[in-house]
Amino acid sequence: MRTRLLASGPIIGAALAALLSLPSLRADSKKSAEDQHVELIRGLTAEWATVKAYLPRSKKPLDFDSSGAWDKDKWQEIGRELGPTGKIGDLIQITHVSIEKDAIVLELNHGTKGSGHWYDHVQAGIGGATQPINSGQTSTVDTGIAVAGTNIAVRFSKGIGDVTTADVKKMLKPVLDFDKQTVTENYVDTLPPEIKKAVQDKKAIEGMDRDQVLLALGRPVRKSRETKDGQEIEDWIYGEPPGRITFVTFTAGKVIHVKETYAGLGGSIAGSTAQK
Repeated sequence: MRTRLLASGPIIGAALAALLSLPSLRADSKKSAEDQHVELIRGLTAEWATVKAYLPRSKKPLDFDSSGAWDKDKWQEIGRELGPTGKIGDLIQITHVSIEKDAIVLELNHGTKGSGHWYDHVQAGIGGATQPINSGQTSTVDTGIAVAGTNIAVRFSKGIGDVTTADVKKMLKPVLDFDKQTVTENYVDTLPPEIKKAVQDKKAIEGMDRDQVLLALGRPVRKSRETKDGQEIEDWIYGEPPGRITFVTFTAGKVIHVKETYAGLGGSIAGSTAQK
């Protein structure tokens, strides 16, 4: 009996040590998962890609398997309802990233917020009246940027595991090419230093044209136009209440003013600051 108790002592001790270590193991695992989520969100949000395959608009995320496969026929069928995001070869931007247990959901060009096409109507301002804009005016310049948004869900059959930003970009390459050596980068390199820096910093500054603002901030949530003293003024509005709102004002195709402000619920404005 004495021999059996002595032999079991080290075993019991090891078992107790293992049980005591479980909380720290769980904490380390949780921290690792949080770090991974931060890396994915930071690494993917605001990234630009070239559309490489037919990409329909879809309010429900388009399923894309992590193996690189997708149902092309189903995507075509979905596109017959809302149309495509743009042409193959257009640029599109990731505007939001959501991490789920077995999926990474990407919102592209602000998804399909609202109804109809983005150019059908614009909001005159926060809480203001909606006014139509002539679609001919918005389509005269081909910016090479997808004109609408959609959503893609990269699905993982066994959970996302330890996937990284680089892994996700590689998976999506048949549909979205994130190669940095693109026409866009070459174009950015030709810009004046202050505008090039603003594009890289993802902000708008005075003197930019519409294409440069699109590259820096993506497509606005709303647009408004008015004529003042015989001059047409156009505002591009980024963000929605509650939260930070950015107004980019154009005249004759150039940015003349950038204003950032905070809007509370109901559109109440507080603490506006001008950005130089």
